[in-house]
Amino acid sequence: MRALLEVELDTATSNKLITDGTIGEGIQQTLAQLKPEAAYFLSRNGHRGMIFVVDVADEASIPSLAEPFWLQLNATVDIHLCMNADELVEGLKRLDH
Repeated sequence: MRALLEVELDTATSNKLITDGTIGEGIQQTLAQLKPEAAYFLSRNGHRGMIFVVDVADEASIPSLAEPFWLQLNATVDIHLCMNADELVEGLKRLDH
């Protein structure tokens, strides 16, 4: 199933990683692990942020998505199940009227 993974980085933690030059490597490792359909980097609530569209195999996969951000970046993580337009149309067809 598709999910939107919203990550808001802790400023102090990310400042340290930028200063010591390791944040880029960490982001590359994260992208390799997540294999996102899409990845965006932005300001979120005045902090550094990232948004990923990822495939979640099952509910047991959720910890492996969120824990690295919590443990390594002291980040805030929100996960939302989501769908594309075709999936929405299919879902609406399944409604009982």
